[in-house]
Amino acid sequence: MENIFRALNIDEVRTMSANKRSKVYRRGELIFREGEHAAGLFCLSSGKIKVFKTGEEGRDLIVRLARGGDTIGYRALISREPYYASAVALEESRVCFVPADEFFRYIGMNSDFSMELIQTLSRDLRQAEERILRLAQKTVRERLADALILLRDTYGFTPDDDKMLDVHLSREDFASLVGTATETVIRLISDFRSEGFIETPGKRVRLLDEKALRQLAGIHPTGKP
Repeated sequence: MENIFRALNIDEVRTMSANKRSKVYRRGELIFREGEHAAGLFCLSSGKIKVFKTGEEGRDLIVRLARGGDTIGYRALISREPYYASAVALEESRVCFVPADEFFRYIGMNSDFSMELIQTLSRDLRQAEERILRLAQKTVRERLADALILLRDTYGFTPDDDKMLDVHLSREDFASLVGTATETVIRLISDFRSEGFIETPGKRVRLLDEKALRQLAGIHPTGKP
C-alpha cells in the first residue's frame, strides 16, 4: 500500500509528526485487538505486521500482511466501528500512532488527502475481494503456492540470499494465511520440498523454483517489491 500521507503539505506533515506517538513492538506483541474501539491510525515505520481475524471455532485467518510505509486500522477509524481484525508484529516493528482527531482534521482541511484515502480504500477493497476469490476457488495446494508468492511479493528476499524469504512465519501462521489446518500445511510444505519447489532451513523458507510456484498459484510474474 502506498503512503496515504504523501498528499499532506509540509506544514501538515510537521504538525502530524509533532502529535503522533511512536512505539516499538516486539515479535508477537499485539498492536490492536479485534472488537476494540478505533482510537486512531497506525503507521508502520519499519518491521512486519500480520492482520488477522479469529473465526467462531477459534481458528485465525490472516487477511493482510503489512510492511514499512503501510497504514493499518484506517477502515475501522473512518467507519467509526470497532476494529474488524487484530494486528500483531511478526518481527520487531516501529509503529506510529496518529490520534483520530488529528486524522479527521486532515480529511477536513486537505482534499488531496481525502482523495488519496478514497483511492487507498478502493485498492484495499479490490485486494480483499481478490484474496477471497483465491481462497474460494483454489485447492489448498494452490493456496500454499499463492501464499509463498504473496510473501515474496510483499517482503522480498533477505539481503544476503536472493531466494530466502525475508520474513519468519510459524507453521501456524502459514495455516492462517492459507486458510487450512496446521497439519495440512506441514504435509504440503514437505511435499513442496520433495518436489524441489522450496527448501526450509530451520524455520525459514527458500524459494528454489519461483516460476513453478507462480504457475501453480496462477499468478503472473511481477517485479520485486
